[in-house]
Amino acid sequence: MDQEDRIALFLDYENLALGARDNRGGADFDFRPIADALAERGRVVVRRAYADWSYFDEDRRMLTRSHVELIEIPQRMGASRKNAADIKMAVDAIELAFERDYISTFVICSGDSDFTPLVHKLRELNKRVIGVGVEGSTSALLPPACDEFLYYDRLEGVDIPPTRSRRGRSSRPAGTDQRPPEPEQELEREREPEVDRRPAGEEPGRDVDALAVLVAQTVAGLQGSANGDVTASRLKRTLLRKDPTFSESDYGFRTFGELLRHLAEQAVIELAEGPAKGDPEVSLPEHGDREVAFGLLRGVVAELGSSGNPVALSGLKNQLRRARPDFSEKKLGYRSFLQFCKAAATGGVVDLRWSPEADDYLLTTQG
Repeated sequence: MDQEDRIALFLDYENLALGARDNRGGADFDFRPIADALAERGRVVVRRAYADWSYFDEDRRMLTRSHVELIEIPQRMGASRKNAADIKMAVDAIELAFERDYISTFVICSGDSDFTPLVHKLRELNKRVIGVGVEGSTSALLPPACDEFLYYDRLEGVDIPPTRSRRGRSSRPAGTDQRPPEPEQELEREREPEVDRRPAGEEPGRDVDALAVLVAQTVAGLQGSANGDVTASRLKRTLLRKDPTFSESDYGFRTFGELLRHLAEQAVIELAEGPAKGDPEVSLPEHGDREVAFGLLRGVVAELGSSGNPVALSGLKNQLRRARPDFSEKKLGYRSFLQFCKAAATGGVVDLRWSPEADDYLLTTQG
């Protein structure tokens, strides 16, 4: 138990519940998916929700059953109920951070950017901060401030709202509005399984390609930092630092390990036994695709410079793509085409030098 993260959960309930209803076609807010997601991340020792509960009578029962402490913020004459709840929640979170050293993670359930300073202060106090918000009502400023950000809409157990309920509140003429939603609902059901299955279409494929680039660049950066082996857990933490909203499920994978195995099959990375079971070591392939890419570069430079003239770096990448459309130096872990060419020069594949006259790098083949 000592190894587990202790979590304190703070719910800006009015922001979360109304955001869910307004952006999910009037669907009721359900606390259970949030509780399940946090149970996977540690032991929740504090659960508090802030609101004027006279406005959320039904929700009180649901939260009480989940052992959430309800903090009453009554509406007072001339006062803003929302601001009062925000301030009380921020004060309680900071007080708890100082009084309970064993709490390592704070969960702020709100999409309001006003909580960004609170997130910064908690992280300054060496606390991990997870944000939770409804995608359509979350400020763009809040997710990047957190260590991890979970969109309520994407959590396991949150149903996709049917088209009918989305239209039901605005206009409900009995004769005309009842039928049109049904074909759209059928389309919604047909599309839904494709989210859960492995990406098969063109658009999801591009998403996975972008993910392969991100993972390769991250692994290369971690290897270059010389701080030990790159394990799967360390890689996941780094990806979340780059993008707190990152989730392998958005790409169709059930677990991060499944994602890594897929990328290993595509020769983007290599997996080896790590220091702990279930936490493999991740590295970039030393040979294979990189050597093929170096060979491609050498061949194109030799062909373009057949008359003895050096080849300028500018425009060279397009020439490589004409010969091999799927070429990408980023998939090999290089942050730029110049870095890729410098690696090729270091390996003796080509000569690379800066020319002040041409105001560009020039490449030639050796020998």
